[in-house]
Amino acid sequence: MTRIYEDMAYSDRPIQDRYWDSTLDAELPVYPALDGDASCDFAIIGGGYTGLSAALTLVEAGADVILLDAKRPGWGASGRNGGLVSAGMSKLSDDTIEATYGAADARLFYDAERAAVDLVRDYIDRYALNVDRHSDGYSCVAHSPAALDGLKAYGESYTRRYGLPYQLIAPQEMENHGMASPDFHGGVHLPMGFALNPLKFLVGLTRAAAAAGVMMHSDTPVLKVLQDGGFHLKTPTGTVRARKVLFATNGYGSDHLPRPLGAHYLPVQSNILVSRPLSEVELQTQGWTSRQMVVDSRTLLHYFRLLPDNRMLLGLRGSVRVSEDNIARTRARARTDFDRMFPAWRHVETPYFWSGLICMTRALVPFAGPVPGMEGAFAAFGYHGSGLTGAPYGGALIADLALGRNSADRPHPAFMQAAPRRFELGRYRRASLPPAFAWYRLKDRLS
Repeated sequence: MTRIYEDMAYSDRPIQDRYWDSTLDAELPVYPALDGDASCDFAIIGGGYTGLSAALTLVEAGADVILLDAKRPGWGASGRNGGLVSAGMSKLSDDTIEATYGAADARLFYDAERAAVDLVRDYIDRYALNVDRHSDGYSCVAHSPAALDGLKAYGESYTRRYGLPYQLIAPQEMENHGMASPDFHGGVHLPMGFALNPLKFLVGLTRAAAAAGVMMHSDTPVLKVLQDGGFHLKTPTGTVRARKVLFATNGYGSDHLPRPLGAHYLPVQSNILVSRPLSEVELQTQGWTSRQMVVDSRTLLHYFRLLPDNRMLLGLRGSVRVSEDNIARTRARARTDFDRMFPAWRHVETPYFWSGLICMTRALVPFAGPVPGMEGAFAAFGYHGSGLTGAPYGGALIADLALGRNSADRPHPAFMQAAPRRFELGRYRRASLPPAFAWYRLKDRLS
C-alpha cells in the first residue's frame, strides 16, 4: 500500500472510542476473506457507502458483483462520520462553479446535490432502515457578528440553487430557536437534508447488498490490479477476475490503486467528540434544545447536533497527524471548543472521541468517472466532508457508467467525469495542510 498518513490512521486505534458502536443491537457484519480464485462481471474495491451503493445499483440491474474490502464494510469514513445528510459536495462557490464549468453543468451539479439527498432518503425507505433519523434540514450559524451577512448571502444562493426558501435567524432569535450559545450570532435555516446514525445506515446497506446477492469479502486487500482482456485483482489469498472494476476507497485509498489516480486525492482528518446524555434541566440551563443538525461559518468548521438520546455530538477539522500525542491534543482542543460553545455544560463528561479521513480533490469538486488509461475501470471519490450524501450518489453514478447507461434520476455533470487534477506535491501533498490550516485559523479569528 502507498498511503500518505501514519500507519495508525489505517488501524483500529482512531475508532477505539467511537460512539456509534454502542447504538447497534448486533455486531458489525463481517464476511469471509477471499480464499482462492473467483470471477464476476463487476468487481468493487471498497465497502463503504460508495462501494455498497455501486453494488446495489449493479446487482439490481442483474449483474454479478464481488465486493472486496481491506478491513470490513464501513470500516473507513462511512462508519465514522457525523451523520449529516445535506448538500455540499464541493468547496467552490456558486460563482466559481458557474465561471469555471458553465451555467449548464453548474445547473446539473446543483440538481445532482439535491438528487444525492433524495437517494439517501430512497435507500432508507426502500430497505426500511432504522437509522434514528431526525432534523428538518440543517442550520448554519454565524461564529461572529460579521459572519451573519455571509450566511444571508449563502441562504440567497441556496434558494437560487435549489428553489427552496431559507430562513434568517436574527441574533436575538437564537434562544427562541433553542440555539442559545455565546459563540454564535444568528444563522440561517436551510430546509433540505436530515440527520441519521451513519453506522446504522451503513449496516443496513451492507445487509441489503448481501441479501441482493452481492458476494462480499472482508479482510481482503487488493494488492495489484492487472489488465489483460479484463481485470485480475490480486489479493493475499486469491484472485478475482472481472470484466470491469470500480474503485471506491475515497480517503482510504492507496496511490497505487489505481496508479493513474495516484496523488489525485487528498485525505484530511476529521474528529468527533460525543458527550454523555444531558438531562432536561441541563438542556434548559444552557438553552440549547434544538434537534437540528448545525454547522458554523468557520472555514475550519464545526458540525454538531443533539442526538436522540440527548448526547451532544461535536465534530471539527484541522488535524494533520495520527499519533497518540495528536489524538490527545485534538481531543483537548475539541473539549475546549465544546466548553466555549456550551459553557453551562463544562461539567458534562465527553467519553467518546474518534477520527477518520475525509477526501478532497485538487479542483474541489467530486470525481465520479472513468479511470484514465484503464478502459473498463471507474472510480468515485472526493466528497469534501459530505460523504454521507455524496458517496452513495457517486457509487450509483459509476455503476451507471459501468453498465453503459444514463439514469434520468441521476444528473451527472461533465466536470465530475473529467480526469481529476494531480496535487502538485505528489506523495508529499499532506505537507500543504499545516500552512493551509494555520491560515484558515487566522482567517476564522479575524472574520
